[in-house]
Amino acid sequence: MTDNPQRNRPEYPGKDAGDDRGKSPLGKRGGGDPASRGRTTIADGVVEKIAGMAARDVVGVHAMGSGLSRTFGAVRDRVPGGGKSVTRGVKAEVGESQTALDLEIVVDYGVSIADVARDVRENVIAAVERMTGLEVVEVNIAVSDVKLPDEEDDEDEPEPRLQ
Repeated sequence: MTDNPQRNRPEYPGKDAGDDRGKSPLGKRGGGDPASRGRTTIADGVVEKIAGMAARDVVGVHAMGSGLSRTFGAVRDRVPGGGKSVTRGVKAEVGESQTALDLEIVVDYGVSIADVARDVRENVIAAVERMTGLEVVEVNIAVSDVKLPDEEDDEDEPEPRLQ
């Protein structure tokens, strides 16, 4: 008995197995929608960056994070290579298809906190869902401070150097 080289090849009705090696009945390699050929995972930090950028774009948001995290952030920003942290004041929990976000913001004095919180929530949800495809199930916003007009802004003012 001789070994038939075509014995192990899949055969499709109406097709000669030798002509369509590796192709599905639809004539495509691999078969199926390319989007279904694997899994995409998105790190918490990616969602945090997107949410942080979207929240900062809202008028009335002065800064992100609590006073303590802003102080540490300002110190880190001054260290060479430290850079500004877009994720300051943002915490994300990412699942397979959904995400939940906690944001801590500082608002400018005189703005409606309810309106700013609504606008932040809408902007963050739209940006995260558009860019990641994840469903945003909740955006919790904590307003930790109000920036008064006469207050100095520690994170934008460079610290004077002694000579």
